[in-house]
Amino acid sequence: MQFARERGFALPAFSYWTPAHWAQAGAEHDEIRLARLGWDVTDFGKGDFAREGLTLLTIRNGIPGSRGSKPYCEKLMLVGEGQVTPMHFHWSKTEDIINRGGGNLVCKLYAAGRQEQLSDEPVHVNSDGTLQEVPAGTELTIVPGASITLTPYLYHAFWGAPGHGPVLVGEVSSVNDDERDNRFLEPLPRFPAIEEDEPPLHLLCHEYRPAV
Repeated sequence: MQFARERGFALPAFSYWTPAHWAQAGAEHDEIRLARLGWDVTDFGKGDFAREGLTLLTIRNGIPGSRGSKPYCEKLMLVGEGQVTPMHFHWSKTEDIINRGGGNLVCKLYAAGRQEQLSDEPVHVNSDGTLQEVPAGTELTIVPGASITLTPYLYHAFWGAPGHGPVLVGEVSSVNDDERDNRFLEPLPRFPAIEEDEPPLHLLCHEYRPAV
């Protein structure tokens, strides 16, 4: 929240809601529940959040599989220096990853082969409307204000460039479905177990209870 304020990015009201607020929230807020808007923190089951982890806020999203819902998604992510989101692709989702400010974001790219392995074929990728071909395994640096378009079956891993500070990253995409549309190169849990050793200040997006 503080870093978003420092970058001039205003957050929606529900991002500040407390568990007490959610305990009284009625059915009029069901889009937030069903689309899993709100906070998401993961270490991808690795147990080393500083090295492999990600903090996300889903600002808007369609409801996967629901006709008439929004056909798009927007997220905000905080990526630390050297903090890696592991290699993965999406079967369905196309997304723009945008550096909203802070440090530099590094994105490593591979095409997926027929068996969904890393391919040694060149990668075709669009960055801010410009198409380019790069060798497999290329690490592109995305500076503040720049973006990269990640299409289905395009493997990607990203992290904050060391020495440049944390990065405020935006994502604009088609509907996000974390249950069925993430293909990690190494099988990993998207929502890891959490040791609840402190009362939560804010609930995570998969912790909401049904409306009262």
